[in-house]
Amino acid sequence: KLEHLFESRSKEAPTSKKASDGKKVVVVLDPKRSNAINIGLTVLPPIHIIKTAVLNFDEFAVSKEGIEKILTMVPTEEEKQKIQEAQLANPDVPLGSAEQFLLSLSSISDLTARLQLWAFKLDYESLEQEIAEPLFDLKLGMEQLARNHTFKCILATLLAMGNFLNSSQSRGFELGYLEKVSEVKDTVHRQSLLYHLCQMVVEKFPETTDLYSEIASITHSAKVDFEELANSLVQLERRCRASWHNLKVIAKHETKPVLKTKLTEFLKDSTQRIIVLKVVHRRVLNRFHSFLLYLGYPASAARDVKVTSICKLLREFALEYRTCRERVLQQQKKRAAHRERSKTRGRLITETEKFSSIAEAVLPPAVVSSSPKEQMEAGHESMKIVLTSPTDITARRSRASQG
Repeated sequence: KLEHLFESRSKEAPTSKKASDGKKVVVVLDPKRSNAINIGLTVLPPIHIIKTAVLNFDEFAVSKEGIEKILTMVPTEEEKQKIQEAQLANPDVPLGSAEQFLLSLSSISDLTARLQLWAFKLDYESLEQEIAEPLFDLKLGMEQLARNHTFKCILATLLAMGNFLNSSQSRGFELGYLEKVSEVKDTVHRQSLLYHLCQMVVEKFPETTDLYSEIASITHSAKVDFEELANSLVQLERRCRASWHNLKVIAKHETKPVLKTKLTEFLKDSTQRIIVLKVVHRRVLNRFHSFLLYLGYPASAARDVKVTSICKLLREFALEYRTCRERVLQQQKKRAAHRERSKTRGRLITETEKFSSIAEAVLPPAVVSSSPKEQMEAGHESMKIVLTSPTDITARRSRASQG
């Protein structure tokens, strides 16, 4: 009884099941694994095409997604052994589709090494771009901000306002204060300090812009997690090293010197580019820390400041400044239009400058006549000219249409 209870049952006997067409097939994989493989087979080419593509690194036969899918299907040694034993035990019964696929995959020499190297080869360009582009945006964003006239005017005006309100003579302020500018409000009209800042900048520096449209690279950098970017760079270097190891494994059984040379050249180029990328990453971060010193951060605090947090702060402030500036400009336009209307309010049309200039151009000079008859005729002629002038006709038509 004890022997029966504690006997080793690591090797399970293969079971026979009926396939969809009614024929019996040998199934040794657990249902979950078998279903996953069968689902994957629906999007993959036939096994003989896969085998040829893997041996030749033919990316036209199998896509990048297909390689990633095959990597999840690579059979373990235990699965391979079970399938082979089941095949020997049931030579007359065919294997299930999942078992047959795994058995065919296991016949490819150095399968895992080939797939991993192939996946790295296809992924490298996009992985490098995901690291290089944010670094370029950050570098460009710092240059844009350093030479931005509007940003300098905003900081100078805000510093002057702060010194005036606090009766101080500070030479600078923390950049984090930009987050609070929209929250501080005056006690009379309840307008934010940002609103008054926009008013002063627009009045004192009319050539300035909305700031947000001039720092596009900073807004792009605000969406990037630079700590994750550093991890991605480390992972890229690790995958490159692993690919060198995979190439050594493949080279032992690879009989095609052209393919071996091609893969070696690719890895040499990738290694060199990763070295350059690491140098660029280090230099851009050093430049960012120098940029923080330029903005007034103390050297002790600059090293601990996160790139993403500063970029987000600048992006949010620039967005708020643009919105507030548009409101200030709209109010200025309304006030200007109101002043123009106030100039002619309560005056007759004949008293306006426009009408008087037209009348002077149309009316002839007064004729001095001694007799009443001549004066009457001259007045009649003058009135006739006024009534028949094009300007008067247009004015009367416009009044008629309004009526």
